[in-house]
Amino acid sequence: MNDIAFDKQHIWHPYTSIIKPLPVYKVKKAKGCKLFLDNNKILIDGMSSWWCVIHGYNNDHINNALKQQINKVSHVMFGGLTHGPAIELTKKLINILPKGLEHIFFADSGSVSVEAAMKMALQYWQAKGKTKKKKFVTIKKGYHGDTIGAMSVCDPITGMHSLFKDVLIKNIFLSSPGCKFGQCSQKKDVEETEKVLKEKHGAIAAFILEPIVQGAGGMKIYSSEYLKNVRKLCTKYNVLLIADEIATGFGRTGKMFACDHAGISPDIMCIGKSLTGGYLTLAAVAVSKKVAHGVSRKDMPFMHGPTFMASPLACTAANASIELLEKNNWKKHVSDIEKTLIKELDECKSFKNVKDVRVIGALGVVQMKKNVDVADFQKQCVKRGVWIRPFMDLIYLMPPYVISKKELLTLTRALKDIIRLE
Repeated sequence: MNDIAFDKQHIWHPYTSIIKPLPVYKVKKAKGCKLFLDNNKILIDGMSSWWCVIHGYNNDHINNALKQQINKVSHVMFGGLTHGPAIELTKKLINILPKGLEHIFFADSGSVSVEAAMKMALQYWQAKGKTKKKKFVTIKKGYHGDTIGAMSVCDPITGMHSLFKDVLIKNIFLSSPGCKFGQCSQKKDVEETEKVLKEKHGAIAAFILEPIVQGAGGMKIYSSEYLKNVRKLCTKYNVLLIADEIATGFGRTGKMFACDHAGISPDIMCIGKSLTGGYLTLAAVAVSKKVAHGVSRKDMPFMHGPTFMASPLACTAANASIELLEKNNWKKHVSDIEKTLIKELDECKSFKNVKDVRVIGALGVVQMKKNVDVADFQKQCVKRGVWIRPFMDLIYLMPPYVISKKELLTLTRALKDIIRLE
């Protein structure tokens, strides 16, 4: 039995059936923006491996940092112990995060960071004696992860978790903002938000949302004014604001964090994905002093502690990744990618099977009028030497920041060629 046949029979890949799985392609190595397959086919990666490999694969700076760290300590429990990479990373994060986020809680993954953030919000109000504040409010078309708590604030239809709707905590969903990026916030969106917070704030622990760009729930890009208004209303009605920047953090939208487009600071922020440059799994919850001290009121501990919390290797990769961002003029790279995506994908607006095209920073989205056949689309991509993975009705590009103009044009033109055939 060859490796692909063995994989198909025994390995369960994400978002697929074990009985009839989607096809997989075996990668033997990767460098820069290229994936080298076992059959000698070379693919240009348009996904940054689910949005995290921002500096490209096999990066010398991150490689060298990890080699040095592995000779010191690869893992040590974070209960009762600490280490240099975690301390250094915390300093770096506090320096670049929105003002007021002063405390860092490390987690294993994005979903786990969302779970921790939600628990923090609940414990904050419990400690203040506001025991009825147990609900979360969010917006439709959102996605926050695949664990139980995170699923309860994902869109019940587009969030991929409709199968579990009857067992999840029932939270409060508002309409996804109707205002596109660059537009004024729509009056109806503000009125709906204020109405819900005014009437139900006594039962609401926090408002959780993805700032500016909604990810896997629908790839909507909305107005920074809406985000400003949400911040104001949460403050007015004594509701915590949780910003899920797992997909948008570290420059993807053209700002270091998407919250920076609105000039706001949340009470709690979740970060992950590109935190380590795509090398190792690591996430973090950044928390304001008000919330951190509230959660810890009367010396109460926060009962959450992943085994690999603040892994020295992962923190080392994150430190090296942030150093590269600061050194390599990421803003110009992201701006150049944005200009190319706008110019190249504009043509798709004229295709009869395309519903919408939207671009922000190093993210380009083509929304189709019907769901895409993922297996067939990826077969067409591999044939053209590119790696693009659509979901539902969305075909998108989220390439590494180091991608060359030539590589990016190969991606956009392959995407257009395939869409023309649909």
